Amino acid sequence: MNTHIPRVDLGRRVLVLRRRRIAVRLQWRSVVVCAVLALAVAATAVLALMTGSYSLSPGQVLSALTGRETDIVRDIVVEWRLPRVVAALVFGAALGVSGAVFQSLLRNPLADPGIVGFSQGSYTGALIVILVVNGTYVQLVGGALLGGMATAVAVYLLAHRRGVQGFRLIVVGIGVSAMLSSLNTWLILKADLDQAMSAAAWGAGSLNGVSWDQVAVGGACIAVLLLLAGMLSRPMRQMELGDDAAASHGVRVAPVRLGLILVAVALTATVTAASGPIAFISLVAPQIGRRLARTAGITLTPAAFVGALLCLASDYLAQHVAPTPLPVGIVTVVLGGGYLGHLLFSEARRRL
Repeated sequence: MNTHIPRVDLGRRVLVLRRRRIAVRLQWRSVVVCAVLALAVAATAVLALMTGSYSLSPGQVLSALTGRETDIVRDIVVEWRLPRVVAALVFGAALGVSGAVFQSLLRNPLADPGIVGFSQGSYTGALIVILVVNGTYVQLVGGALLGGMATAVAVYLLAHRRGVQGFRLIVVGIGVSAMLSSLNTWLILKADLDQAMSAAAWGAGSLNGVSWDQVAVGGACIAVLLLLAGMLSRPMRQMELGDDAAASHGVRVAPVRLGLILVAVALTATVTAASGPIAFISLVAPQIGRRLARTAGITLTPAAFVGALLCLASDYLAQHVAPTPLPVGIVTVVLGGGYLGHLLFSEARRRL
């Protein structure tokens, strides 16, 4: 008599966290991947705090962070280097989540806020504040937000034809991005020389000169937006199955899609206002996070950790490995270009 009992596949192991009426289901692999990424982020952050014209030991860095240093070591760590490290972490996480939202909504790995023009729109709004209004940092944030939102509305309306399809929105976004790029170049060429040089350097995407004030304002905005993105993540995953399937599960498709687009554009605009456009992190981070966590679709938390690690590591390379210090945006463009080439090559091999 055959007593062999076939093994039943119960799916992936899930961790359930409950508190009163709120329950959160997490895949164990995603939890482990995020824990490993958090350790890598912490190690890179300590390395960035140690390295510079005045080198420090790990013990000196930890002493300064815990308040046991009161001299020049504390000023170097807390006042000079830490704002830049925190900015890289927060801004990288924001870009990773922004890209994850767009790639999930459009179901396309090329759906990057930079490629579809939203980053260029934020850059245009910020340039107008810098070159025309000569405004303050708060006005700069407002200009970047308005520019990004106006571009999102224009792309959405131009791509709308009995609904919005991902491929059409990407093609329209690429066209709008090219037009805005030309407008940005014209604005810089018509500006005063000093303002033009300042705007061009800022447009490369740099964390030079980031202060605690900028980190506090930008970080508070990004924390609220990340919380909203987390609240919308479950209906976002259901919409990956299609609008009809999501609606059959009770998801209000149109309001949820609009809310996700607004949150993602606001995340990109906030980062652009503080540091200039940092390209390709929002394109790369969601796909690396999905492959590491081996999830069926795009998930926000791994994308946020990968984005933070990429931005911090790129900024470290830009400062300490390049022959001369570079804006972090130049390093991310180089890394992102290599990834884009790999993606296109892999897609071509898959179809042959």
